Amino acid sequence: MNSFKKVSLIIAAALTSTMLVSPAANANAGTVTLTVAGSAATGGTVVTTPVSLPVPADNSIDAADALKIAVTSVDTGTVVTAVATNATIVPALATSTAPVTASNGSSTLSVATGTGTAADFYVYTKSTAVGTVSITRAGTTTVYYVQGSNSAATANSITLSAPTSGAAGTSQVLKVSAFDVFGNPKSGVTVNTLVSSNGVATATALTTDTATATIGTKEQTITLPASGSVTVTAYATVAAAVTGLSAPVGSVVAVVAVRDLAGELAARTAELAVANAALAAEKAGRAADKVASDKAIADAAAKLATDKAAADLAKATYIKEYNALATKWNKKFPKLKVALKK
Repeated sequence: MNSFKKVSLIIAAALTSTMLVSPAANANAGTVTLTVAGSAATGGTVVTTPVSLPVPADNSIDAADALKIAVTSVDTGTVVTAVATNATIVPALATSTAPVTASNGSSTLSVATGTGTAADFYVYTKSTAVGTVSITRAGTTTVYYVQGSNSAATANSITLSAPTSGAAGTSQVLKVSAFDVFGNPKSGVTVNTLVSSNGVATATALTTDTATATIGTKEQTITLPASGSVTVTAYATVAAAVTGLSAPVGSVVAVVAVRDLAGELAARTAELAVANAALAAEKAGRAADKVASDKAIADAAAKLATDKAAADLAKATYIKEYNALATKWNKKFPKLKVALKK
Protein backbone atom coordinates (compact mmCIF):
# COMPACT_ATOMS: atom_id res chain seq x y z
CA MET A 1 0.00 0.00 0.00
CA ASN A 2 2.80 2.46 0.89
CA SER A 3 4.54 1.72 -2.42
CA PHE A 4 1.30 2.44 -4.31
CA LYS A 5 0.97 5.80 -2.52
CA LYS A 6 4.55 6.76 -3.40
CA VAL A 7 3.98 5.96 -7.09
CA SER A 8 0.76 7.99 -7.06
CA LEU A 9 2.56 10.98 -5.56
CA ILE A 10 5.34 10.81 -8.19
CA ILE A 11 2.79 10.69 -11.05
CA ALA A 12 0.87 13.61 -9.55
CA ALA A 13 4.04 15.67 -9.25
CA ALA A 14 4.98 14.94 -12.86
CA LEU A 15 1.50 15.98 -14.07
CA THR A 16 1.69 19.20 -12.04
CA SER A 17 5.11 20.02 -13.54
CA THR A 18 3.79 19.49 -17.06
CA MET A 19 0.84 21.77 -16.39
CA LEU A 20 3.17 24.52 -15.10
CA VAL A 21 5.43 24.63 -18.19
CA SER A 22 2.76 24.11 -20.83
CA PRO A 23 1.73 27.81 -21.05
CA ALA A 24 5.31 28.79 -22.07
CA ALA A 25 5.31 26.12 -24.73
CA ASN A 26 2.05 27.53 -26.10
CA ALA A 27 3.23 31.20 -25.99
CA ASN A 28 2.08 33.13 -29.07
CA ALA A 29 4.97 34.36 -31.27
CA GLY A 30 2.52 36.58 -33.17
CA THR A 31 2.79 37.89 -36.71
CA VAL A 32 5.66 39.91 -38.19
CA THR A 33 4.94 42.37 -41.00
CA LEU A 34 7.61 44.18 -43.05
CA THR A 35 6.76 47.50 -44.74
CA VAL A 36 8.63 50.43 -46.27
CA ALA A 37 6.79 53.75 -46.49
CA GLY A 38 3.49 51.94 -45.87
CA SER A 39 3.93 49.34 -48.60
CA ALA A 40 4.86 45.68 -48.18
CA ALA A 41 8.63 45.24 -48.31
CA THR A 42 10.17 43.29 -51.15
CA GLY A 43 12.50 40.48 -50.05
CA GLY A 44 14.18 40.47 -46.68
CA THR A 45 13.76 36.85 -45.67
CA VAL A 46 16.92 35.47 -47.34
CA VAL A 47 20.39 36.99 -47.57
CA THR A 48 20.42 37.00 -51.37
CA THR A 49 17.32 39.20 -51.57
CA PRO A 50 17.61 41.80 -48.79
CA VAL A 51 15.20 44.69 -48.44
CA SER A 52 16.73 47.61 -50.32
CA LEU A 53 16.73 50.87 -48.37
CA PRO A 54 18.07 54.23 -49.54
CA VAL A 55 20.90 55.49 -47.35
CA PRO A 56 19.69 58.57 -45.41
CA ALA A 57 21.78 61.10 -47.33
CA ASP A 58 19.58 63.97 -46.09
CA ASN A 59 20.39 62.99 -42.46
CA SER A 60 16.74 62.39 -41.63
CA ILE A 61 15.35 58.92 -40.97
CA ASP A 62 11.97 59.01 -42.74
CA ALA A 63 9.50 56.35 -43.80
CA ALA A 64 11.20 55.92 -47.17
CA ASP A 65 14.58 55.25 -45.48
CA ALA A 66 13.52 52.62 -42.96
CA LEU A 67 12.14 49.11 -42.80
CA LYS A 68 9.21 48.99 -40.39
CA ILE A 69 8.99 45.70 -38.54
CA ALA A 70 5.61 45.31 -36.88
CA VAL A 71 5.06 42.41 -34.47
CA THR A 72 1.37 41.84 -33.68
CA SER A 73 -0.85 39.36 -31.87
CA VAL A 74 1.74 38.30 -29.30
CA ASP A 75 0.65 37.39 -25.79
CA THR A 76 0.11 40.27 -23.40
CA GLY A 77 3.33 41.19 -21.59
CA THR A 78 5.65 39.66 -24.18
CA VAL A 79 9.04 41.37 -24.53
CA VAL A 80 10.04 41.74 -28.18
CA THR A 81 13.77 42.28 -28.82
CA ALA A 82 15.54 43.39 -31.99
CA VAL A 83 19.29 43.01 -32.60
CA ALA A 84 20.91 44.48 -35.73
CA THR A 85 24.28 44.00 -37.44
CA ASN A 86 25.47 46.47 -40.06
CA ALA A 87 22.21 48.37 -39.53
CA THR A 88 20.62 50.61 -36.90
CA ILE A 89 17.32 50.36 -35.00
CA VAL A 90 15.17 53.30 -33.91
CA PRO A 91 11.82 53.21 -32.09
CA ALA A 92 10.27 55.97 -34.21
CA LEU A 93 10.75 57.93 -37.44
CA ALA A 94 11.65 61.60 -37.77
CA THR A 95 8.98 64.27 -37.38
CA SER A 96 9.14 68.02 -37.62
CA THR A 97 9.20 68.27 -33.84
CA ALA A 98 11.29 65.18 -33.09
CA PRO A 99 14.12 64.75 -35.61
CA VAL A 100 15.78 61.34 -36.02
CA THR A 101 19.16 61.55 -37.75
CA ALA A 102 21.79 59.16 -39.03
CA SER A 103 23.57 59.44 -35.70
CA ASN A 104 20.54 58.20 -33.73
CA GLY A 105 19.58 54.64 -32.86
CA SER A 106 21.43 51.57 -31.67
CA SER A 107 22.11 47.95 -32.57
CA THR A 108 19.60 46.61 -30.01
CA LEU A 109 16.14 47.60 -28.85
CA SER A 110 13.50 45.90 -26.70
CA VAL A 111 9.80 46.65 -26.41
CA ALA A 112 7.69 45.31 -23.54
CA THR A 113 4.16 45.02 -24.87
CA GLY A 114 2.68 45.37 -21.38
CA THR A 115 -1.08 45.15 -21.63
CA GLY A 116 -0.85 45.46 -25.44
CA THR A 117 -0.09 42.78 -28.00
CA ALA A 118 2.06 44.65 -30.58
CA ALA A 119 5.56 46.10 -30.99
CA ASP A 120 7.05 48.22 -33.79
CA PHE A 121 10.71 48.71 -34.80
CA TYR A 122 12.32 50.76 -37.57
CA VAL A 123 15.60 49.72 -39.18
CA TYR A 124 17.82 51.86 -41.40
CA THR A 125 21.33 51.41 -42.76
CA LYS A 126 24.18 53.69 -43.84
CA SER A 127 26.06 50.85 -45.52
CA THR A 128 25.70 49.30 -48.97
CA ALA A 129 26.77 45.95 -47.49
CA VAL A 130 24.07 43.49 -46.37
CA GLY A 131 22.93 43.87 -42.77
CA THR A 132 20.66 41.80 -40.53
CA VAL A 133 18.04 42.36 -37.87
CA SER A 134 16.94 39.52 -35.58
CA ILE A 135 13.49 39.72 -33.96
CA THR A 136 12.99 37.55 -30.85
CA ARG A 137 9.62 37.09 -29.14
CA ALA A 138 8.11 34.28 -27.09
CA GLY A 139 11.17 32.06 -27.69
CA THR A 140 11.05 32.50 -31.47
CA THR A 141 13.77 34.34 -33.44
CA THR A 142 13.43 35.45 -37.06
CA VAL A 143 16.22 37.07 -39.07
CA TYR A 144 15.59 39.66 -41.78
CA TYR A 145 18.11 41.18 -44.21
CA VAL A 146 18.55 44.78 -45.36
CA GLN A 147 20.97 46.55 -47.70
CA GLY A 148 21.60 50.23 -48.29
CA SER A 149 21.34 51.72 -51.75
CA ASN A 150 22.98 54.99 -52.78
CA SER A 151 21.84 54.88 -56.42
CA ALA A 152 19.53 57.86 -55.95
CA ALA A 153 22.01 59.87 -53.90
CA THR A 154 24.45 62.32 -55.44
CA ALA A 155 28.12 61.61 -54.84
CA ASN A 156 29.43 63.43 -51.79
CA SER A 157 33.18 63.20 -52.41
CA ILE A 158 35.82 62.12 -54.89
CA THR A 159 39.46 61.11 -54.52
CA LEU A 160 42.38 60.95 -56.94
CA SER A 161 45.24 58.46 -56.78
CA ALA A 162 48.36 59.23 -58.83
CA PRO A 163 52.09 58.42 -58.63
CA THR A 164 54.26 61.19 -57.20
CA SER A 165 56.79 60.79 -60.03
CA GLY A 166 57.57 58.80 -63.14
CA ALA A 167 60.18 58.48 -65.87
CA ALA A 168 59.90 60.72 -68.92
CA GLY A 169 57.89 59.10 -71.70
CA THR A 170 56.43 56.33 -69.52
CA SER A 171 52.76 55.46 -69.04
CA GLN A 172 51.27 56.11 -65.63
CA VAL A 173 47.88 55.11 -64.21
CA LEU A 174 45.55 57.53 -62.44
CA LYS A 175 42.52 56.35 -60.46
CA VAL A 176 39.49 58.39 -59.46
CA SER A 177 36.98 57.19 -56.84
CA ALA A 178 33.54 58.45 -55.83
CA PHE A 179 31.77 57.99 -52.50
CA ASP A 180 28.44 58.77 -50.90
CA VAL A 181 28.19 60.80 -47.69
CA PHE A 182 28.74 57.65 -45.58
CA GLY A 183 31.89 56.58 -47.43
CA ASN A 184 30.30 53.86 -49.57
CA PRO A 185 31.69 53.53 -53.13
CA LYS A 186 29.39 55.21 -55.65
CA SER A 187 29.06 53.85 -59.18
CA GLY A 188 27.89 55.73 -62.27
CA VAL A 189 29.43 59.04 -61.19
CA THR A 190 30.96 61.26 -63.87
CA VAL A 191 34.39 62.44 -62.74
CA ASN A 192 36.23 64.81 -65.06
CA THR A 193 40.02 64.98 -65.22
CA LEU A 194 42.15 67.80 -66.58
CA VAL A 195 45.73 66.72 -67.31
CA SER A 196 48.04 69.72 -67.79
CA SER A 197 51.72 69.76 -68.80
CA ASN A 198 53.96 72.36 -70.50
CA GLY A 199 51.01 74.58 -71.37
CA VAL A 200 48.86 71.80 -72.83
CA ALA A 201 45.69 70.57 -71.05
CA THR A 202 43.60 67.52 -71.91
CA ALA A 203 40.11 66.96 -70.47
CA THR A 204 38.58 63.50 -70.04
CA ALA A 205 35.21 62.43 -68.61
CA LEU A 206 35.31 59.18 -66.60
CA THR A 207 32.35 57.19 -65.24
CA THR A 208 32.93 55.14 -62.09
CA ASP A 209 32.51 51.37 -62.41
CA THR A 210 29.54 49.25 -61.36
CA ALA A 211 31.44 45.93 -61.17
CA THR A 212 31.79 44.64 -57.61
CA ALA A 213 35.60 44.40 -57.72
CA THR A 214 36.10 47.97 -58.93
CA ILE A 215 32.83 49.63 -57.91
CA GLY A 216 33.01 53.39 -57.55
CA THR A 217 36.41 53.73 -59.27
CA LYS A 218 37.79 54.40 -62.75
CA GLU A 219 41.35 54.35 -64.10
CA GLN A 220 42.98 56.56 -66.71
CA THR A 221 46.38 56.07 -68.34
CA ILE A 222 48.55 59.10 -69.20
CA THR A 223 51.96 59.44 -70.87
CA LEU A 224 54.50 61.66 -69.15
CA PRO A 225 56.32 64.32 -71.22
CA ALA A 226 60.09 64.58 -71.63
CA SER A 227 60.48 67.06 -68.79
CA GLY A 228 58.70 69.20 -66.23
CA SER A 229 55.68 67.89 -64.35
CA VAL A 230 52.05 66.93 -64.91
CA THR A 231 49.22 68.48 -62.92
CA VAL A 232 46.05 66.39 -62.71
CA THR A 233 42.80 67.96 -61.52
CA ALA A 234 39.77 65.75 -60.91
CA TYR A 235 36.36 67.34 -60.38
CA ALA A 236 32.73 66.26 -60.22
CA THR A 237 29.29 67.53 -59.30
CA VAL A 238 28.72 66.60 -55.66
CA ALA A 239 25.87 66.94 -53.18
CA ALA A 240 25.19 70.10 -51.21
CA ALA A 241 26.48 70.12 -47.66
CA VAL A 242 24.15 68.51 -45.11
CA THR A 243 24.35 69.54 -41.47
CA GLY A 244 25.76 66.75 -39.35
CA LEU A 245 27.26 64.79 -42.25
CA SER A 246 30.68 64.82 -43.95
CA ALA A 247 31.52 67.93 -45.97
CA PRO A 248 31.40 67.43 -49.76
CA VAL A 249 34.66 67.27 -51.74
CA GLY A 250 34.20 68.02 -55.42
CA SER A 251 37.74 68.73 -56.59
CA VAL A 252 41.19 67.25 -55.94
CA VAL A 253 44.62 67.87 -57.45
CA ALA A 254 47.73 65.72 -57.84
CA VAL A 255 51.15 66.55 -59.33
CA VAL A 256 53.33 63.95 -61.06
CA ALA A 257 57.00 64.94 -61.30
CA VAL A 258 58.77 63.87 -64.51
CA ARG A 259 62.09 62.18 -63.82
CA ASP A 260 65.10 62.47 -66.19
CA LEU A 261 66.52 59.00 -65.69
CA ALA A 262 69.51 59.62 -67.99
CA GLY A 263 70.40 62.78 -66.07
CA GLU A 264 69.87 61.02 -62.73
CA LEU A 265 72.12 58.16 -63.91
CA ALA A 266 74.83 60.60 -65.04
CA ALA A 267 74.65 62.39 -61.68
CA ARG A 268 74.86 59.12 -59.78
CA THR A 269 77.79 58.02 -61.99
CA ALA A 270 79.62 61.28 -61.24
CA GLU A 271 78.94 60.87 -57.53
CA LEU A 272 80.25 57.31 -57.71
CA ALA A 273 83.43 58.49 -59.46
CA VAL A 274 84.04 61.08 -56.76
CA ALA A 275 83.43 58.47 -54.07
CA ASN A 276 85.79 56.00 -55.78
CA ALA A 277 88.51 58.69 -56.08
CA ALA A 278 88.14 59.52 -52.42
CA LEU A 279 88.35 55.82 -51.56
CA ALA A 280 91.48 55.38 -53.70
CA ALA A 281 93.10 58.41 -52.02
CA GLU A 282 92.24 57.00 -48.64
CA LYS A 283 93.71 53.62 -49.57
CA ALA A 284 96.88 55.30 -50.86
CA GLY A 285 97.13 57.30 -47.65
CA ARG A 286 96.71 54.18 -45.58
CA ALA A 287 99.42 52.40 -47.65
CA ALA A 288 101.81 55.32 -47.14
CA ASP A 289 101.04 55.34 -43.45
CA LYS A 290 101.81 51.61 -43.29
CA VAL A 291 105.15 52.07 -45.07
CA ALA A 292 106.09 54.85 -42.65
CA SER A 293 104.94 52.75 -39.73
CA ASP A 294 106.89 49.71 -40.92
CA LYS A 295 110.04 51.87 -41.38
CA ALA A 296 109.65 53.35 -37.90
CA ILE A 297 109.31 49.85 -36.45
CA ALA A 298 112.36 48.63 -38.39
CA ASP A 299 114.41 51.69 -37.32
CA ALA A 300 113.42 51.18 -33.69
CA ALA A 301 114.39 47.51 -33.90
CA ALA A 302 117.76 48.38 -35.49
CA LYS A 303 118.48 50.99 -32.83
CA LEU A 304 117.54 48.52 -30.12
CA ALA A 305 119.93 45.97 -31.60
CA THR A 306 122.71 48.56 -31.87
CA ASP A 307 122.14 49.73 -28.31
CA LYS A 308 122.20 46.14 -27.09
CA ALA A 309 125.40 45.40 -28.93
CA ALA A 310 127.07 48.49 -27.45
CA ALA A 311 125.86 47.55 -23.99
CA ASP A 312 127.07 43.99 -24.39
CA LEU A 313 130.49 45.28 -25.55
CA ALA A 314 130.74 47.69 -22.65
CA LYS A 315 129.83 44.92 -20.23
CA ALA A 316 132.42 42.52 -21.70
CA THR A 317 135.15 45.20 -21.57
CA TYR A 318 134.31 45.97 -17.96
CA ILE A 319 134.42 42.28 -16.96
CA LYS A 320 137.76 41.80 -18.74
CA GLU A 321 139.33 44.81 -17.08
CA TYR A 322 137.90 43.89 -13.66
CA ASN A 323 139.08 40.29 -13.87
CA ALA A 324 142.60 41.47 -14.89
CA LEU A 325 142.81 43.70 -11.86
CA ALA A 326 141.27 41.04 -9.63
CA THR A 327 143.86 38.49 -10.79
CA LYS A 328 146.70 40.85 -9.91
CA TRP A 329 145.11 41.49 -6.52
CA ASN A 330 144.68 37.80 -5.78
CA LYS A 331 148.35 37.14 -6.58
CA LYS A 332 149.53 39.98 -4.42
CA PHE A 333 147.14 39.26 -1.57
CA PRO A 334 146.36 35.55 -1.66
CA LYS A 335 144.65 35.70 1.70
CA LEU A 336 142.28 38.48 0.47
CA LYS A 337 141.18 36.98 -2.82
CA VAL A 338 138.09 38.36 -4.64
CA ALA A 339 135.89 36.43 -7.03
CA LEU A 340 136.23 36.93 -10.72
CA LYS A 341 133.16 38.08 -12.76
CA LYS A 342 131.70 35.95 -15.43
